[in-house]
Amino acid sequence: MSQPSAALDRVAVAPRARPRRRALRPSRIAAFAFLCVAALLFCVPLYVVVVTSFKSMDEIRLGRTFDLPHVWTLDAWTSAWGQACSGLSCGGVSVGFVNSMWILIPSLVLSIAFAMVTGYAASLWRVKWANGFLFALFICSFVPFQIIMYPLIRATAVLSVYGTTFGVALIHVVLSMPILTLIFRNYFMSIPQELIAAAMIDSGSFWRIFFEIVLPMSGNILIVALILMVTGVWNDFLVGLTFGAQGAQPMTVILNNIALTTTGGNNYATDMAAALMTAAPPLIIYLLLGKFFVQGVTAGAIKG
Repeated sequence: MSQPSAALDRVAVAPRARPRRRALRPSRIAAFAFLCVAALLFCVPLYVVVVTSFKSMDEIRLGRTFDLPHVWTLDAWTSAWGQACSGLSCGGVSVGFVNSMWILIPSLVLSIAFAMVTGYAASLWRVKWANGFLFALFICSFVPFQIIMYPLIRATAVLSVYGTTFGVALIHVVLSMPILTLIFRNYFMSIPQELIAAAMIDSGSFWRIFFEIVLPMSGNILIVALILMVTGVWNDFLVGLTFGAQGAQPMTVILNNIALTTTGGNNYATDMAAALMTAAPPLIIYLLLGKFFVQGVTAGAIKG
């Protein structure tokens, strides 16, 4: 046997080195303990809400908060969806669910469409005052809603959309435009400028480059914007309470009214079931698209 082949045989037979296990340092133990405590702080209230929603009021009055139900019942869920009273209306959170959908869909379409175009245009600007404009957008994204509430009320009243679901959606579009424009602009800045320049040389127009090159490369950032908007719009309370009339209030306002409406005593099981129904849609969206959200952020969504 030749010397090279013998060496190859020894390499093939040699056992693989086992990866070293990381030592349990005190800092690691402390970090793990902190994460466990933080997880408990979040999970214990959720456990109480879920368990209580399946109990009867007789069992809730026993005060055994952490016990599992002796008899599992869906009466609270049925009542929360279609029978619970919100003020003088007793239609449950289903009415608010429909209103929230009518608010969410237009706000998603309009805000993302406008922000994509403005962010794309801002990424192409090469003028002296571009940085000042972007800084103004950054400042506007952190202006408290209460400061501009009255001007927005007057504006929606002039447009005859105050007290409608479309009026609430329009306010969400206005409030989300600064931050979404910055997010899309920063993402489009990460696209190789040589690609855009080559498309311009090939007589590509503004809109043709946008639809044929930029938009197909923006799948992850669209998921980021969608999750941000769904979470912000669906969980909103103040905008819906201020700009929505009695028949145009979102699900969060209906939930608040159900919790505050009492006729003899609070039905805590119904309140818990209504809270879970209200929180479910954005949670489901994030669980389904969370992986793409992380990819979009790491691809330059919030990096300058």
